[in-house]
Amino acid sequence: MRSPAEVAEAVEAINDEIARFGTAACRLVAVTKGFGPDVVDTVLGCGVDDIGESYAPEVQQKAPNLDDATLHFIGRIQRNKVRKIAELVDLWHSVARLEIIEEIAKRSPGAKILLQVQPVEDQTKDGFADRDVEAAVAHADGLGLDVCGLMTMGVMGDAAATTRTFRALAERADALGLEHRSMGMSGDRLLALEAGSTMIRVGSDLFGPRPR
Repeated sequence: MRSPAEVAEAVEAINDEIARFGTAACRLVAVTKGFGPDVVDTVLGCGVDDIGESYAPEVQQKAPNLDDATLHFIGRIQRNKVRKIAELVDLWHSVARLEIIEEIAKRSPGAKILLQVQPVEDQTKDGFADRDVEAAVAHADGLGLDVCGLMTMGVMGDAAATTRTFRALAERADALGLEHRSMGMSGDRLLALEAGSTMIRVGSDLFGPRPR
């Protein structure tokens, strides 16, 4: 892991990118998965209030360190793990199936969620197909959840396809009147910012290589 000074420099550099390529509304979500609770203290000390986690045990371990920060669950959601962390998660990013919508509604009524959408050119990835997104939003709304926006992943090794995916997601969010577009990670965040991301999820470019 990088030193606190190095993390602070990385946060400043990414915030500069957001100012140059994105919008004032874009938030940096610091992905702390794989690192110990001390990394949370480090990044909070740099003024980052959005923390991203992918695994239920790490959510439970780090939640006491978060104080007033926002905890984003960004990993693949297993239905049987929802109940264990439902009271700790502030925003669920990767809601990719109807059964997960239903489980979150059961365990955390009124929760804030983002629906995960498949990349336009990779239908093997998790998420709703574009044609099914509107119905999924309606289903979640009907169960009392707060659908704040959409989330997607880039296409690894294909910048052009990634750009098309990000632009398509932004257009779909606009068409549905949804505020947030969670898209862009360490390797493709500039493409996401240019496409109108409101949340970029960054781990290794903040903290260095993730421990095994």
